[in-house]
Amino acid sequence: MSASSTTPVTGKIAARTASIHIDPACNAFLHDCFKTYGIHIVSLGGDPVVQLQRQKFEACLLRLYDPDAEKILEAARSSSSNRRMVIYGIARNTKEALRYSNYGINAVLDEPLDRPSVMKVVRSTHLLVINELRRYARIPMVSRAIIETSAGSFPVMTVEISSGGLSVCSPATIPANASVTVTLTLPGGIRLSLRAVLCWERKGTDKIYGLRFDTNDPNRLKIRAWVDQQLAIV
Repeated sequence: MSASSTTPVTGKIAARTASIHIDPACNAFLHDCFKTYGIHIVSLGGDPVVQLQRQKFEACLLRLYDPDAEKILEAARSSSSNRRMVIYGIARNTKEALRYSNYGINAVLDEPLDRPSVMKVVRSTHLLVINELRRYARIPMVSRAIIETSAGSFPVMTVEISSGGLSVCSPATIPANASVTVTLTLPGGIRLSLRAVLCWERKGTDKIYGLRFDTNDPNRLKIRAWVDQQLAIV
């Protein structure tokens, strides 16, 4: 594929909610409730602490009387990618619901679970989950872009783009913590220039750099709108 072309993006991306130590029958019930709002339940196998450190989820579900509840909540809130996730706690009484309030439990599902009550909670919180998906979702896009630095400008190839930044494959070195301007063209001929700062580098045969957009740059809203469109978020 040439550097001037773009990869098509099709299909709706669902927000993922990690289900921790919850039995299959309950997972099936919860999935049926959450799917209405584009939220997919993923049952975690193995050590959930390890999984929360390795994978990104938009939300999680766990019983607050689980013996490992505090360890799991600590892992979620200390994870660089999951600390903002929406946490649904399943509790049998008010005491259980309040026990871990310092971890920022976003919503409580009263046990025994019943569909009207669960649907009410999901309906009132699903936008939080979708916003978390939008914050981190990366859309693959191969296209030509231009990086401008204080030392000059050079072409790069985009790899992925999100509402918060993008990754690029660059033949030239981008200095650590450098502030740059990146100019790219979105599908449809939308050409944008945004201020950004280098936040990570992956060395290898092809150097990949991660750039974070300046939150005060007005064109970031246009990037966000485009990402929303690709995710089919209304």
